[in-house]
Order: sequence, then structure tokens, then C-alpha cells
Amino acid sequence: MARGLTFADVRKIGLALDGVEEATAYGTPCLRLNKRMIACIAINKEAEPNTLMIRLPFEQRDELIAEQPDVYYLKPHYEPYPSVLVRLSRVHRDALKDLLQTAWRLAAARTAKRPARRPTPHTRQPGLRTR
Repeated sequence: MARGLTFADVRKIGLALDGVEEATAYGTPCLRLNKRMIACIAINKEAEPNTLMIRLPFEQRDELIAEQPDVYYLKPHYEPYPSVLVRLSRVHRDALKDLLQTAWRLAAARTAKRPARRPTPHTRQPGLRTR
């Protein structure tokens, strides 16, 4: 039987996607595209060990869980978020690659819709006194 996947496998697949960078979130490794998280190690105490959280649309999440509850699941902490929990010990590498590509497309689309940031108003410079 295969050993299952690890975050090292997730990292290798994810970093091959255009613009994806490794970062940390809540003290754990994650993958981001344009500062938007696409996947991370699930650290909430309800999540099982060796679980990955991947950003996905709610509809796709629900379909995955219904079709393969032994691979994909959800805990109450994650319910309000467009994401799914993935048991790395049970997911197939090709399925993980597809999920990361979907998360990448979701983050890329959200980034494209984000308006340009306006310059912030002038703030007080350190060392200058104001009355």
C-alpha cells in the first residue's frame, strides 16, 4: 500500500503552478497566490492529523464529500469557509493536483476582480511632533 502524501508533495505540486509561493498561516506552512491562501495544513483541533485544507467553491466541496467521504471531509470550524479538508493519506496525487489547480484558478479570479488599491492618506512620520 502507498504511504500517502505529505505536505512536501503538496508543496511540490503547488509550487509548480504559476505565481504560487510558500508562506505560513497561523504558524503552519501554506501555499498562496497573490497573498491569497490556496492550501494549508489544517491546524484546527477538530481536524485529523495529516489533513490539508484547500480552498474550493462550496458546491464542489459538498460534491467531493458526498462522493468520497473517506478522502474529503469537513469539521464545524471550516463550514463557513469555501474549503474542504483532505486526508493526505488517502487522496490520489492526480486528484490533489486537480484540487490545487482549482484553488489556484479561484484565487486568480478573485485577484483579477480586486480593484486597485488607493493610496493611503498621508500619515504622521516618526519623529515629527504634532500638536
